[in-house]
Amino acid sequence: MRTYTSVLVGNLVFATICCFPGPFALLLGYIAWREGEDWAWLALVGGVVYSAVIPVVAFTTARREFPRVTRRDRVTDTRVSYGDDSFVVCAPRSGTGPAEARLVRADVLEASFVRYDPDGEATFTAYYGNYAPDEFTPLIRMRLRVHDVEEADGADGAAGFEITDEWRVPSLCLSAVTAGRLVVLVAPAAPASPGDPEVPGKVTPQWPRSALLAGTRTCRVIGLDGRTTDVTRRCGRQLRQMRISREVGGVEMVGDTIDLRRLDGHTAARYTVLADRDRALPEERAPVTEQGEEARWIVDHLPGEPGGFGSVGRGWSRRGGHLVRARFLEMRGTNTFQDHGPVLDTVLRIHPADAMPPFDAARRLTVPMNYLTVLHRTREVVFSVSPSGRSYVIDWARTNLLAGVTAATVIAPDGQELPVTGCPDVIWSLMNLLASHALSNPAPVLDLRQRRMSAVAGTLMEVVRGGKTEMKAVGPNT
Repeated sequence: MRTYTSVLVGNLVFATICCFPGPFALLLGYIAWREGEDWAWLALVGGVVYSAVIPVVAFTTARREFPRVTRRDRVTDTRVSYGDDSFVVCAPRSGTGPAEARLVRADVLEASFVRYDPDGEATFTAYYGNYAPDEFTPLIRMRLRVHDVEEADGADGAAGFEITDEWRVPSLCLSAVTAGRLVVLVAPAAPASPGDPEVPGKVTPQWPRSALLAGTRTCRVIGLDGRTTDVTRRCGRQLRQMRISREVGGVEMVGDTIDLRRLDGHTAARYTVLADRDRALPEERAPVTEQGEEARWIVDHLPGEPGGFGSVGRGWSRRGGHLVRARFLEMRGTNTFQDHGPVLDTVLRIHPADAMPPFDAARRLTVPMNYLTVLHRTREVVFSVSPSGRSYVIDWARTNLLAGVTAATVIAPDGQELPVTGCPDVIWSLMNLLASHALSNPAPVLDLRQRRMSAVAGTLMEVVRGGKTEMKAVGPNT
């Protein structure tokens, strides 16, 4: 099992090789000093300065590479408060499009992976001033049904038009494709040539707005009376709010909240009309995922660690190491990338064991691309906690299994296969039982027929049977 110590030692060795002139200058200076040479002090000072770079580089790179959270990462700035179900996504802005373009909803009927071919290997690649370089932005082919009736927002099945094209999808907005709901700008229709019927204008996806409409980013509105309303996945109201925001040049969201008391009177009044309309005719929430997700399932083509029940070190388990769950509260894009995912500024809420109060931590992390595709339905993450309780390490294999990125299956002692994908509480209980008994199972299939599982097979089967009522179809993997 990869540990922080092993990563640090490897980086120390690598940094020493890269900075070998430092130790060499120290040796040369020492020899010259023994010989009484006047220039010995120059070599010694240069060697000390150059050698001091080695541990600095090693510790810095180890922290970047290893997803560990410690006390130093705890959030102390509480200017923005988050509820337990809040989630903020700050993605690169999309093009504004022509002023006369219409902002409407589009449903993703089909999506297929076209290309994602970065050439950065395992290193960090930075693009100064560019938060969505083509090299690190997947190209996805989609068939969209673009709604044509703005007032109904397409909820009544009003006629629109279909279009198939290829678009670059920022990694932080991939979940909008999986969820099946986008916000697009449609340029005015124009005839292909004089006398011909009009053809639909250019369709430009609005990716940050799409993440909001898909429910990946939560949204609340504080009215003039101070009352807070959750409008997450209320697509009609959100589209109307977006149109107002576009017309006035943008409306600020603090965290996931729009506070009408901070807006100018005219804009606040327009938002209030929407709120009154919503109270008079309440809108049902859209589903977490639109029907036909299997036709939009691009997860398997994107990089990221495959899910598994996890590896366990015997010493770690014996000394009191354990697992805890946490939740992402915020993700902000940066201009740095790795092949398997973007480097993001994140805020997490970690729930320690033993009924200790949760705490928030801010950490820059590389988040796998395959995990980002299911952000609309889960933001949970699994941490492996050191026996001392001072170090929390993200376990992406367990996280991706819990999130449904990889299908989870239990094979009963009698050979019956029991799918548990979409049952996070069942999977979580199985992971904890395996960890407490120091049983490693890095694969997503838990085979209870194995001899080493015999001591806990009965308990594990009780967990699976007890969770059958939770099972539900959440994707093509079930």
